[in-house]
Amino acid sequence: MLIEFVLDGRSKVNTYVQLVQQVKQALRVGLLAPGDQLPKVREVAQSLAINPNTVLKAYRELEIEGLAEGRPGVGTFITASLHREALVNQAELRAELVDWVRRAQAVGLTAEEVTALVATTMRATFPASVTKESA
Repeated sequence: MLIEFVLDGRSKVNTYVQLVQQVKQALRVGLLAPGDQLPKVREVAQSLAINPNTVLKAYRELEIEGLAEGRPGVGTFITASLHREALVNQAELRAELVDWVRRAQAVGLTAEEVTALVATTMRATFPASVTKESA
């Protein structure tokens, strides 16, 4: 599966870090797995209208963390997984979450309000080390 990157222009998080975070999220939920190829640097740079060096920096960070490997002339490939067996039931949990988000929309919450509600609930529910790792 090819990941499709999306940038939040309002975020204070550096662009390359947003790319790294999205790859890690895809690895955690099993959307990416070892052997999968990341999109070509040029394609990502063009689709997001960013400097190719920003994409390279993100891919290098993934390599440093042992999650990806660049193969000259071929591309960058995932080499490790963050997927855990605890996520086996993720499809059911995701369906419940989609239902919850739709209910939140139905009562008038904006995407920003939903994000804030989830973030504050996560901070209140999970130990600090868990929420920092997922950020």
